Amino acid sequence: MKLGYACLNVTLGLKMRTCRLKTVELEGMAKVKELTLANLESVQSILKWNQENNIDFFRVSSDIVPFGSHEILTWNWWEDEDVLAITKEINAYQKKYQMRLTVHPGQFTIINSPNEKVVTNAFRELQYHYKLMELMGGTDMVIHVGGVYGEKEEAKKRFSENYKKLSPEIKSILILENDDKSFHVKDVLDIHDEIGVPVCFDIHHHHCNPYEDLVIAFLLDRVIASWEHKRLPKMHISSGRNSKTDTSHHDYILREDYELLLQLLGPRRTDLMFEAKKKELAVLKIREALK
Repeated sequence: MKLGYACLNVTLGLKMRTCRLKTVELEGMAKVKELTLANLESVQSILKWNQENNIDFFRVSSDIVPFGSHEILTWNWWEDEDVLAITKEINAYQKKYQMRLTVHPGQFTIINSPNEKVVTNAFRELQYHYKLMELMGGTDMVIHVGGVYGEKEEAKKRFSENYKKLSPEIKSILILENDDKSFHVKDVLDIHDEIGVPVCFDIHHHHCNPYEDLVIAFLLDRVIASWEHKRLPKMHISSGRNSKTDTSHHDYILREDYELLLQLLGPRRTDLMFEAKKKELAVLKIREALK
């Protein structure tokens, strides 16, 4: 089981550099390229730190290219020689150390919206993240179903219909996750049954937004089966800040939450993404506690 964390590294103090839209308007694509290259160098530093600390699962930030999916962007960053040189190194590094790299487009990436403009923007966002993963050698792009819009079954159907419009390349890495408010894991599995998208199970979201009629063992069997042996499934774990059903994330993963998930998984194999505010420190703390 690979244990991973998301986007930033607390120990190194590295954050992705970005800017305001006004800055892009004033300074142009040169500024976007400067920030992009700096962010890619930060990813390299994080992966090197991860390798030295035996962490081989990492979620790449969505903020690598500022305004990467925005209409203002006229720079074909995925064809830029400097970008290609760094991403080639990242790709080779993750292959050498068998790292798993993923992305998780933001909450406004909603492909089941009844608003066509929102869907168009979501498709642009997915294309941007796919290009990042293609260059870096990433394997997974996780999204949520989206909004209910007053009728959940229609919303699920609209997700499936719009999913079918995506390119085969995007579909090959797209993963669907249960959320903490609207679409529980049974909803997500229903969508999988319709279109075959693999399911990422988030146990904290399941605590906040459960589907009680399913026995957990049967549920996890279906989640694992949704991957159809394409690659090892991935799951998410986080602890509620103040309680098990608090949707806000804790700084760390509580040991009892981690051990509960391991107990539920039993012999099932999966990689596990820690969603904790202390990032890599949460992974190290669990490792130390379990020695």
